[in-house]
Order: sequence, then C-alpha cells, then structure tokens
Amino acid sequence: MLDKRVELTEWLHTIQQSQPLADALLRKSAAEQQEQGYFHTLREICQQPLTWFSTADLVVAHCDRLAVSLHGVGNIILTGSGSSEYIGECVRLPLQSDLNVPTSVIGGGVLVTQGTRAVPPGRPALMVSLARSGDSPESTGAVSLFLDSDSDIRHLILTCNGKGKLATLPTSPRLTVLTLDDSTNDRSLVMTSSFSNLVLAARSLGYLDRIDDYAHLCRALSKIAQRILLEQFGNIAAIAQSAFRRVVFLGSGSRFGAARESALKMLESSAGRVATMSETYLGLRHGPMSFVHQNTLIVCFLSCDSSLRGFECDLLVELEQKGLGMTKIVVGERIPPEILGEGDLAIECPGLAEAGDQNAPVIDVLVSQLLAFFRSRHEGLHPDAPSNGVINRVVQTFQMHFPTTAP
Repeated sequence: MLDKRVELTEWLHTIQQSQPLADALLRKSAAEQQEQGYFHTLREICQQPLTWFSTADLVVAHCDRLAVSLHGVGNIILTGSGSSEYIGECVRLPLQSDLNVPTSVIGGGVLVTQGTRAVPPGRPALMVSLARSGDSPESTGAVSLFLDSDSDIRHLILTCNGKGKLATLPTSPRLTVLTLDDSTNDRSLVMTSSFSNLVLAARSLGYLDRIDDYAHLCRALSKIAQRILLEQFGNIAAIAQSAFRRVVFLGSGSRFGAARESALKMLESSAGRVATMSETYLGLRHGPMSFVHQNTLIVCFLSCDSSLRGFECDLLVELEQKGLGMTKIVVGERIPPEILGEGDLAIECPGLAEAGDQNAPVIDVLVSQLLAFFRSRHEGLHPDAPSNGVINRVVQTFQMHFPTTAP
C-alpha cells in the first residue's frame, strides 16, 4: 500500500498495473480523455486515498483553532446544499455521540427560507458550513443572514475553494475558515474527492482531543480505499454496464448519509436516465419496497455492528424470497456468503470494522462514485459534465427573499 509521499501520477500508474480497464482509460492522452469527457472525474475519484492524508495533516495543524470554535457550544448545526448537506448526514450521529452536544443537519435552502424557525434552541451554537466551491447562493446567503442577525452563533467554514465567497467573507471573531487543499476542489460537475475530504474534515471535530487517533483513522481508511481501487475497479465497471434501470442504495446510521449521496451521484452522472432511491434497511420494508423491480440494482452498505447487521441481512433475505431486485453490490467486512446470489458483487473491506460504521461513509461513496462514473460512460455521456447544462457545477445565482422572521 502507498503512503502520503506518493505523487498522483505514480499512484495512477499503480492502479493501471493492477487494472486493465484503468490502463485503457488512463493511457490515452489528456486531450483524448478531455474529448471523451472523463479527464477530471476519473482522477478525482482515484486520488482520494492520497488526498485524505493531506486533509488529516491540515486538521492536525489547525486542531487548536477548531477546538476554540467548539468550546462551550450547546448546539451544532451542520449545513450545506446538495451533496454538501449529505456530508452533514454522514457525520451528524458520530459528532453528537463524541461531543455530547445536540447536532442537527439543516440544508442551506431551509436556513434562508425559514430563518430562525429552522434552528434548534441552545446557545452558544456552532454553525458548520460545508462547501466545495463556497459560491452556492443559499450557502453564502445562510451564513451572511445568521452572521448579521444572531451574535450567539459561531461559524466554521469547511471549504475546498480558497477563492470562494465563503472563504473570503469579511473577518469576524465569530468566523473560522479552514480551506482544504486545492486538489480537493473537484473540477468535474459531480463532487467526489471534495465530498470525501469534507466528510473527513467535519468528522475531525469529534477527534480534537485525540488527534493522533484521527490521523491513524485517515491512514486506515486510505488503505481500504486503495485496495478497492486496485482490486475492484473492473468488477464495479462490469456491474455498471449491466441492464439495470433503477438503483436503490441502503445504509444505516451514518451510512444512510452515504446512501443519499450515492443516489444523487448516480442520478447526476446518468443525467436522470437511471432512477435512484436511498433508504434505510428498515425503511425499505414500508412503501419504498415498491421501488424495487426486476431491473433494480441494490447497493448495500453492510453494517459492521452485529445487531444492525442482523436487521440488514434479514431484509436482504426477504428481497431474495420475494424475487425483488436484479443484482446486489454489498460493501462491508466479512460479508456473509448466504446473502449473496449469483452475479452479486461482494466488496470486502478488511479493516472497516475497526474503523467503524461511523467512519465508513467515505468508503461507501468511493464504490458509488466508480459505479456512477462507469454508468455515465455506458449511457454515452461525459462524466465531467453529464447533464449538458441542465445542472451546473455551482448553482446559478438567484435572488434571496429572506423570511420576515429572520433571526
């Protein structure tokens, strides 16, 4: 396995040596890759195990600043728009457990339309804004609104773009900005390395009193991700090119946040040609099970917790008994063979149980990013910009109509 001193070109070459499909894609000239529309997306997916080292180093260097933002808060609000909101879903439960502080996820759009009605009581509070570009209208609008109107809310900006509006807000004693390495500021339409690195940056808030454990965690997750890229690249591509027209992503706890992001990634990358849904395993038992047809791929983020896994495996057995779904991809460690059918793909992740479900979302989304990338190409689209302008990398500016009951 590689360490943080390896350059991206060397790491890509290592993947090429292990995976013939990766070699076929990456050995083309940069101009050919750009013409076929995958130059940025493929690199940004593959670079993640390396970028996680950089994010860990950055957090370790700034842990004292982050600790000041958290000191004494009685309420934490995680906010963002689109994928950035799902980052909050990936870290909310573990942060609440680690810090013993009520923690909620509130989308930027909800904050700018609902104002103080959307924010739980409890002051002082910390609002953590998560953003790739930092230029989305509702994200910048929400921070500006609450900075101006509620002096008992501190603000922490975690962003990948040092030149974005969030990163360049006027200095305030209630505002802390941490900008990740520019390599995480994905140039592709879809968020990939920006998503996983922002998850890890936000997750660090629960480790500030044991920062060495955090650095160890990032190294362990990097090893798991490297193994997936070196061993499963072609297997995921093969599933992506099969005959499914729907995908349901299943996850429990923090991994439901990964399921939500995964569903969006497939929807964006296929330009809506593949219908997607995210659910918890128990939630699927209700009305959402009607979504699962014969042409549905089921992607299962399988818990490492024995009691949770019991619920999850029971649901998968039920789907099999009812003849629902086409193929499964199962991501986990020590995956029970009895839940796998013919043609299913088990992605074994040694070390995931030690990292814990609360830290597994970055591994889950890596699998889904590859699945969406290859499906995009199978649909004849350009993964770097699959929607032909229907959606943009940054949501276009629109007028703010702040609520009359603003904080």
